[in-house]
Amino acid sequence: MDGNLRTTVAGFAGAIVVLAVLFSLVGIGRIIAVLSRANPLIVAILPGVVVVWLLSWGLLLRVVVSVLDGRLTVVSSVLIYTVAMFANNITPFGQAGGEPVSAYFIADATDSKYEKGLATIASVDAIHFVPSLSLAALGLASIAATAALNQRLRAAAVIVVGLGIVIFLIAIFVWNFRVRVENIVVRLVMPVATIAARLIPNRAPPDRETIVARVEGFFVAVERVATNRRSLALAFGFATAGWITLASILWLSLYALGYSVPIAIPLVVVPLGSIASITPLPGGLGGIESVLIALLVSMAGIDPAAASAAVLLHRTASYWLPTFIGGIVASVFSVQSRSHLEPQRDSDSESESRFR
Repeated sequence: MDGNLRTTVAGFAGAIVVLAVLFSLVGIGRIIAVLSRANPLIVAILPGVVVVWLLSWGLLLRVVVSVLDGRLTVVSSVLIYTVAMFANNITPFGQAGGEPVSAYFIADATDSKYEKGLATIASVDAIHFVPSLSLAALGLASIAATAALNQRLRAAAVIVVGLGIVIFLIAIFVWNFRVRVENIVVRLVMPVATIAARLIPNRAPPDRETIVARVEGFFVAVERVATNRRSLALAFGFATAGWITLASILWLSLYALGYSVPIAIPLVVVPLGSIASITPLPGGLGGIESVLIALLVSMAGIDPAAASAAVLLHRTASYWLPTFIGGIVASVFSVQSRSHLEPQRDSDSESESRFR
């Protein structure tokens, strides 16, 4: 079995164990009983809301691609983004694990270099952070205006503010010392690329000049995105719309079960829950569910079984559905890429035969 496949299988096995323990503690029978009372009409609406969410973040990807002189149709941008979500959802550590795969598909779809594809998905991920923390802060402010923050909400506020400060400081440091950061990245990549080349048959290790050029190309691409104010504002708009829609999926999941909560609660819960995607589980599966349930019980004051049932509906729509669609799209793109390469290989073989 391939090493990556083993890692993925082990990750899903670990996630299943976490989910089994979590739902057993809550009571599987109780969760099923709550789910049986779900409003079928509201549940049927969820896939449509997922489409709006994917459209928002697909358009964000399209804006970033256009800044880097790439071209994607609206449909293609949404499909490519579902592939990126598929890669993130099946690899450990979420976006950190799926970005290299996502970069490959973006580069292939836009007919650009790999480092530009990597810069694209890295820029998209970076743009996601700001509105998520901003919406969480607004949600906390709204809750604080109507009720006193309990201990857990104060902890959530500290996390939101702390993350915002840390990300801001990191961004400032990288921007002001990007030349030094480039040199550090080159020193880190050189030995890794050399080892990887030795493991791949008929592949010579890249020289330092090649790696320097690719790293510089990555930072130049990111800088172009960061300095294009009009496109950046548009990208933040699509990112914000996506987060609001994602929070709406959780709100509708609760509403389908008979619970009407202020929209401020999902606006806080969903971004904080996404932090759990850094766990060594595919797409944060298991970790995100645990955080979402704990926050819903604490903030909304609902029964753990109801919170678990709502999270199951929410994650089925926002995790499993995009993963399933993204997997199909990734398979189709892979087949198309191989079919495009085959004629070239055949012509190369014919040329070699004639030469002989």
